[in-house]
Amino acid sequence: MQKIYVQDLNKYLGKEISFSGFIDSIRDKKWVMFVILKDSTGKVQMTIEKSEEKNQELLEIMNQLTVDSTIKVEGTLLANEAVKLGQMEIIPQKIEVTSKAEPLPFDYNNLEGVNIDTRLDYRWLDLRNEKNRFVRQIESTLVMGMREFLYEQDFTEIHTPKLLGTASESGSEVFEVKYFDRFAYLAQSPQFYKQMAMAAGLSKIFEVAPAFRAENSNTNRHATEFTSFDIEFSYIDSYEDVMELEENLLIAGLTKVKEKYGEKIKEIFGKEVVIPTKPFPRIKLEDLYKELHERYEYQIPTEDIGDLNAEAEKLTSKFAMEKYGHEFIFITGFAATKRAFYHMRDENGELQGYDLIWRGMEITTGAQREHRYEEIVKNANEKGLKEDVKFYLEFFKYGCPPHGGFAIGIDRLTMLLLNLSGIKETQFLFRGPNRLNP
Repeated sequence: MQKIYVQDLNKYLGKEISFSGFIDSIRDKKWVMFVILKDSTGKVQMTIEKSEEKNQELLEIMNQLTVDSTIKVEGTLLANEAVKLGQMEIIPQKIEVTSKAEPLPFDYNNLEGVNIDTRLDYRWLDLRNEKNRFVRQIESTLVMGMREFLYEQDFTEIHTPKLLGTASESGSEVFEVKYFDRFAYLAQSPQFYKQMAMAAGLSKIFEVAPAFRAENSNTNRHATEFTSFDIEFSYIDSYEDVMELEENLLIAGLTKVKEKYGEKIKEIFGKEVVIPTKPFPRIKLEDLYKELHERYEYQIPTEDIGDLNAEAEKLTSKFAMEKYGHEFIFITGFAATKRAFYHMRDENGELQGYDLIWRGMEITTGAQREHRYEEIVKNANEKGLKEDVKFYLEFFKYGCPPHGGFAIGIDRLTMLLLNLSGIKETQFLFRGPNRLNP
C-alpha cells in the first residue's frame, strides 16, 4: 500500500487507511488515550476509547511504548471538529510496533541550552526538531527553483569527478587520498571540468555537488565539505553577462521559496524572504574602499588590499542598504594577484570578475574566464602552476569560445536566507576540521 502522509490525509476522510509514523506524544486519560503521530509533513491524532473491549489489546501495546517509537496503524480516518489537530482522527483497529525508542539524550523540541556539538553528535535526533527539519525543505526548494530556471534556459546538468589526479586550482588546500598505488585529490570545485565542457561545445552547463576545502578554519561560514551550485556558459561578451545570469538565478530561487514557504519562514524564523530587484547595484573595489573609509572610518588592512575581508563584507552590506536600499551588491575591480589564474584580464590587466555580497557575506566569486591558450598559459606560469595544471591547459589548445561562470555555496546561501547562527546549523551533516562523524 502506498504510504499516506499527514499532508494528504484529508483525501481519505471516512476511509480505512494504513498510516505509519513516529509517536510524538501520548496523553493517557481516564476514559481515552490520545496518541499524536507525526511524519515529515505534519501530525495527526489517534484516539483509543478505553471503554471498548476490542481496544484492550491496542492499549496494552501502547502502554509498552515510548515517545519517538514508530508504529504502523490500520484504522478509519474520521472527521472530528473537536480535534484541534486538523479536525480529524484515526480510530485504530490494528497497531504494529515497527521500532521502540530508548530514552533520548536531550529533548529535541527544546534545544535551548543544548550544546551544538552534542546536537551534531546526535544529528538525526536534532533534525527531528520541526524548525531544523524545515531548513532542509527550504534549501531543497531553493535549489529546485534555481534548477528549474536553468532547465528553462536550456542548461545541461553535468556530473564531474571529485577524485583528481593532480591538486586542483591552486595546488594547495586540498585533501590527499590514497588511490591504489598513487595519490589522488578531492576536488575543491568542478572549475576545470566546467571549462572543459565549454571547450567540448556544451555551451551552458551546471552542477550541484560536493566540494572539498582542506582549510583549518573554524568560523561560522566555513566547512571542509559543502554543496556547491556551479554554472558555466559560453558566448558571453563580458562578465556583465555572468552577473545578469546570477541575478536572474537568485531571483528565481528566492521566488520559489517565498511562494511555497514565505509566510511560514516569517513565522518560524522571523525573517522576510526578500525578492531582489534588478539590476543589483555594482561598485568598483577602489570606490568601495573610499565609501567604507568616509562612512565608517574603515581602512582596509595592507595585507587585504585588492580584496575584501569579513569585516569589509559586513560594512559593504550596510553601505548597500544605506545607498541603494538593496541587500545584494556586486564588487568588481579585484586585484589579479588575489584571484585564480583562469580569470580573464583586460588589456590593462584589470580582472574581469566580481564578488557578490549578501547580508554581510560573500556568496559568489564569478568571472569571465580566460579562454585563449597563450594567455592562460602565461597566467599559469605567473602563478607557478604550469605543470600542476598541464591537463587543464590542454582544453584550450583546440579552440574554445568566450565563457564565464560562478559558484554559489548552497549551505551559506541558506544560512543567510534564514539568519541562522552558522553553517553547522545549516548543513545536513557538518564537516569541519574537528568533525568527521556521524
